[in-house]
Amino acid sequence: MAGIFINVEVDAEVAGDPELAKKLTEVCPVSIFEQAGDGKLNILDENLDECVLCNLCLEAVPDDRVRIVKLYED
Repeated sequence: MAGIFINVEVDAEVAGDPELAKKLTEVCPVSIFEQAGDGKLNILDENLDECVLCNLCLEAVPDDRVRIVKLYED
């Protein structure tokens, strides 16, 4: 995974909720998320390197059920 500096973790309950999946898909400016045909959330690993750390996904789903994990030290 050369060039990937973050990982995104989403609780299974959130990933399985079509309404939250849609919300995450809509708010991400770099298309890290997509909503599958069954309504569930997919994380597009190939787009993780595009993350601009805008935190819109964190704001869209409260209670730390979406997490951005930095794979580097500040």
